[in-house]
Amino acid sequence: MPLDTPHRAYRARSKPVIMQEKRVCSEGLTPGCSAHARGSHVDRDFRQLTWDDELEDDCRELIRLAVREDLERGHDWTTVAMAAAASRGGATFGARESGVVAGIHAARLVVEEMNLDATWTTWVDDGEVVEAGKPLAQLEGSARDLLTAERLMLNLLGRLCGIATLTRQYVTAVAGTHARVYDTRKTTPGWRRLEKHAVHCGGGRNHRTGLFDAVLIKDNHLQLRRNESPTATLADAVRHARQFLGQHGVGDLIVEIEVDTLDQLRDALQGAPDIVLLDNMTNDQLREAVQIRAAHGADVELEASGGVNLATIRGIAETGVDRISVGALTHSSRSLDIGLDWSLS
Repeated sequence: MPLDTPHRAYRARSKPVIMQEKRVCSEGLTPGCSAHARGSHVDRDFRQLTWDDELEDDCRELIRLAVREDLERGHDWTTVAMAAAASRGGATFGARESGVVAGIHAARLVVEEMNLDATWTTWVDDGEVVEAGKPLAQLEGSARDLLTAERLMLNLLGRLCGIATLTRQYVTAVAGTHARVYDTRKTTPGWRRLEKHAVHCGGGRNHRTGLFDAVLIKDNHLQLRRNESPTATLADAVRHARQFLGQHGVGDLIVEIEVDTLDQLRDALQGAPDIVLLDNMTNDQLREAVQIRAAHGADVELEASGGVNLATIRGIAETGVDRISVGALTHSSRSLDIGLDWSLS
């Protein structure tokens, strides 16, 4: 490799590099998350982020940025100084602790985007539960390429597996109740679809992807609305949002409204939103909210939010709410410990 030219990852390509992924899983798993393939159907819900072209495009953009962070337009000088160009090797990615897999498809894209001289083999798929010591995937090829790409691949796998693993803990905590666990928009900038995909792989549900695919009326929106219409109620705000969406051809979007008192809940139900977000309510208040909804006869789902952690979520779920949103799934998860076992020739 001439050192007066950029790393291969920056070389212009006339068409995308398409790599045939070698699969050796004995369980016949297909690409994509398996965690929700057997899950319950929700009649009206936000888009659930399975692996698709849009998610792949986001991932490729992140990989290009990560490559620029590591290489600028130069080289991995440590590796080219210490490893001969002809050196070959293999690296096995393995779980050093039990967890839920997410990011296998993302790691594969590193091979493509960096145009690595390597073969990527996987033994697991996103959504699988693995025990400590379980091999996840293997990279075989140019030792230089493997050394240059290893940290980026480990970062992707560790981060996404960590989110999926934490999500599974929350989902397990509410098992047997009516409640479903949802993520939020409290994600790492640029990583949102990937992180929400990891939540999905862990058995959680995806809340709205962004500001474009649902309406969530919060305190600040209501205050601005009252500045224009001082007598407007929460029900009026819901009706206004629905009318506005219909006029702009997006009348099928979910409309959700946030309340922090039971009186506000009674008001909001009159407008027939799809979901009411119950913000920072006690469990007693949540139980009463469920009773109010039942007495009203409203076809509205109730979402609890605020003060949710692994110690509190079971009690919240047992109040009878339909949804529990948990920002910690993405903003407070730690990376799963993924190790690398090397064999160099």
